[in-house]
Amino acid sequence: MPSSNERRIEELQRILEKLVVEATSGTPIIVEGPRDRESLERLEVKGDIISVKTSGKTLLDVLQEIESCSKGEVILLMDFDRRGKEMTARIIKNLEKSGVKSNLVFWKKLSSLVGRDVKDIEGLAKYLQTFNRKLGRDAPSSSFWDSLL
Repeated sequence: MPSSNERRIEELQRILEKLVVEATSGTPIIVEGPRDRESLERLEVKGDIISVKTSGKTLLDVLQEIESCSKGEVILLMDFDRRGKEMTARIIKNLEKSGVKSNLVFWKKLSSLVGRDVKDIEGLAKYLQTFNRKLGRDAPSSSFWDSLL
């Protein structure tokens, strides 16, 4: 029978697999910074990942970029700290004015699973690797996901 830690990793994997599907289908993902984007890419989340804190861009510039590429919905994955929550609220408010729906399902699920251990999206890939090592899953693999199985 799997331990609670193994169940947590399995649930985290399911959430990330659904995120991969959403990103592949074209739903833009909004993150705070470039390192958050890199972490998602290491987790094989490919697609339109927009960083809010990109050098030289104002929040208004980023909102316009989101509106121009959006299919009516975006996935918000800000950090799990107070500043991330505040930024999420600001973005939601501004996107609502443009008729763009903000999907917080992934953020809420990730936050509930790892919010005490991981403060930002940037830390997800490292968290999974560390957790995996603790569970004794060190075997080299062809992809990141293979190493989690």
